[in-house]
Amino acid sequence: MRFGGVEVHWLGHDSFVLKGSKTVVIDPFKAKGGYTADVLLISHEHFDHLSEEDIKKFAGPATTLVAPRICEAPLRRFGQEKRFVTPGSRLELKGVTIEAIPAYNVNKFSEPGKVFHPKEEGRVGYIVTLDGKRFYHAGDSDATPEMKAVEVDVALLPVSGTYVMTAEEAADAAKTMKAKVVVPMHIESIVGSRADAERFKRLVGSSRTVEILEKE
Repeated sequence: MRFGGVEVHWLGHDSFVLKGSKTVVIDPFKAKGGYTADVLLISHEHFDHLSEEDIKKFAGPATTLVAPRICEAPLRRFGQEKRFVTPGSRLELKGVTIEAIPAYNVNKFSEPGKVFHPKEEGRVGYIVTLDGKRFYHAGDSDATPEMKAVEVDVALLPVSGTYVMTAEEAADAAKTMKAKVVVPMHIESIVGSRADAERFKRLVGSSRTVEILEKE
């Protein structure tokens, strides 16, 4: 998919490449490679988002790794420049603007009273501004109050349930934020299926343009 001068490539699960004047890779996991990131974004520390094997595929000597503080220990093994963010922070890197958006669960529990991704642990999604276009990657998140303030060209939203929004919850979130195009993710690996993406598209209806991408 192309939006403006930026190509959007889905590499499976929550993994994306934004390729314009710079190349931004987000949460690579079990991906084929083929791109060298100027900036590589990690949303949080779980193995399907911080994959050391995949980081090695996409990170060159000049790549800058960006991640929340919860990822600091495992990323020490990498020699590349690292920038750590907190929810609400903003960076300018190599002509790319990166805003860290809180990503957390409100109703997905690993055990009674304990959500999978607690807000206080500081996991994030990102708004990336590249070549004048804004892209939101929600990370592993439920529908949160912070999402209502998101105003972007393209929103990448998880739809599988279990650890993230269900298709129904994601459709409601898509309708509350300002996004021209919405792309479902967090499917076809670990949890979630193309059926979740199709259900999400039906539920969003004509209120937003939904693009279901093919995995590279």
